[in-house]
Amino acid sequence: MTQIDDLKGKNILITGASSGIGAALARAFAAQGSRLALHYNSHEEAAQALATEIARGGSKPVLVRGDLSKRGEARRVVNEAAAALGGLDVLINNAGGIGERRPIADVDDTLFDFVYDLNVRSVIGASQAAIPHFEKRGGGNIINVGSIAGIDGGGPGSSMYSTAKAAVHNISRHLATDLASKNIRVNTVAPGAIATPFHARTPQTRMDAMRDATAMGRVGEAQDCVGAFLFLASNEMSGYITGNMVHVNGGMYMP
Repeated sequence: MTQIDDLKGKNILITGASSGIGAALARAFAAQGSRLALHYNSHEEAAQALATEIARGGSKPVLVRGDLSKRGEARRVVNEAAAALGGLDVLINNAGGIGERRPIADVDDTLFDFVYDLNVRSVIGASQAAIPHFEKRGGGNIINVGSIAGIDGGGPGSSMYSTAKAAVHNISRHLATDLASKNIRVNTVAPGAIATPFHARTPQTRMDAMRDATAMGRVGEAQDCVGAFLFLASNEMSGYITGNMVHVNGGMYMP
């Protein structure tokens, strides 16, 4: 992997890092020499295994547990990670989830609150908590994970998830404007159909339909997303980019 000089030694928190895109990012940033805090919730064994794997390369990551669907937990996770690392340079808000697929007529307050707390409120809370840590270091970088679902409305039963991700897209734009004077950049990566545990319960017919709608004719892998995050995390490579969205979808959506 190509080395990006200014990522070496950067303090980076990745939420939802135990599997999928988050785990791929952890490996990639560790290979760049970044110092990592890896958030997880229910998958402790996977998080521990990932940390052990990364530590073999010479840098032991910090593990921080927290249920980001619970209000206040995102702030605690950020503050705990920053304290353990001795500061924070980059926050990657990757944690999220669909909850369950339901027709919108069957969505109740419990599902609504879970999906919005996990996907939206946690991004806001984590970003708010990160600001003072960034200010102590003269600036910082937030990369939020959106979704193609936040653009095209999502597939059957995903109304809450798709609208939550649309909110993340606009929160990112607002943060980029609001925080630019503090030397804090904010951007979004919007994956398309990526073969991760997120889609473990997605019907195969739906996966096949997404594959067929992709210009490149395949569902993506977590590794396909890595380059966009490395690019956006590097001030050398993207220091004049903020408020933007990088689409990683194999040509399923072409803005």
